[in-house]
Amino acid sequence: MKAILGKKVGMTQVFTDDGEAVPVTVIEAGPCYVTQVKTPERDGYGAVQLGFEQVKPQRLSGGENGHLSANDVPALRHLREFRTREVDVAVGDEVLVDVFEVGDWIDVVGFSKGRGFAGVVKRHGFGGGPKTHGQSDRHRAPGSIGACATPGRVWKGMRMAGRMGTARVTAQNQRVELVDPERNLLAVRGSVPGAKGGLVMIKQARKSKELQKQRGE
Repeated sequence: MKAILGKKVGMTQVFTDDGEAVPVTVIEAGPCYVTQVKTPERDGYGAVQLGFEQVKPQRLSGGENGHLSANDVPALRHLREFRTREVDVAVGDEVLVDVFEVGDWIDVVGFSKGRGFAGVVKRHGFGGGPKTHGQSDRHRAPGSIGACATPGRVWKGMRMAGRMGTARVTAQNQRVELVDPERNLLAVRGSVPGAKGGLVMIKQARKSKELQKQRGE
């Protein structure tokens, strides 16, 4: 199973043999532990639960400590599930960054940076109102949000001001440029969602040609 949890470190660049500078995001990936294995027969679907970042048991709840100690793994801060059709690991196994190789195509899942409460210009790219003809305070206003008597209400899904960011985002088809097993580091071409220090889920790209060949598609 090609999947691991990690923490975003930051961005830098690496150079190819041709001298090309490639921007990459460095991720501290693993070590992770297999904390639970789910099967279609017992749970209705196949999945592997991974744990990442060891902490003191006092930092976890009683239920979390009970779940981890029953599976004979250390106290781990983050637990995430990865869906899979074929389970090739067992509870207690350690997953390291070397499950990936340079050239692999992966999907990286994280939570985008929070932007707080934002207006429609920043959040949705509205153009705002005119800046002349008496418009003194409507430059960044949303404008009309509905009709009159029919339907007599505001349509659901209307784009308005509101909380922006902190949404689950998947960066698809990212190429692995560097794997450092000694320091548990993974360098991925391009940007990765989230702020520095944020948790990310790394897994084999769902839309990669390599995975499609394995499935016979």
